[in-house]
Amino acid sequence: MSIRALEPGAYMSQGKVCNGMVFLAGQVAEDTSQDTAGQTRQVLARIDELLAQAGTTKARLLSAQIFLKDVDDWAAMNAVWSEWIAGCVPPARATVEARLAGPGFRIEVVIVAAIDGGVA
Repeated sequence: MSIRALEPGAYMSQGKVCNGMVFLAGQVAEDTSQDTAGQTRQVLARIDELLAQAGTTKARLLSAQIFLKDVDDWAAMNAVWSEWIAGCVPPARATVEARLAGPGFRIEVVIVAAIDGGVA
């Protein structure tokens, strides 16, 4: 069984590909001056990039874990998420409030997606 790293770094990779699946690390915004909606757009665009590197798309999402700095931002995040996922079968998903790694981060998203086969 082969395992391929996506953008490996000193202490983590942005994702790992194995057995027809891709596991993405938690993705956060680069521009933390933006509000939750703006950060969500950045994160989802980055997820699209990493999924493409792995050879798949958001249409193949299996699960998503969403961490919000403030759960009161759920509606703003979900409005952007709903636009992004439109036309796809949505993944299994959990959204929780959490203290994130940096003070400016408003959202972090962890994704698991399939690479091979069809969508059920």
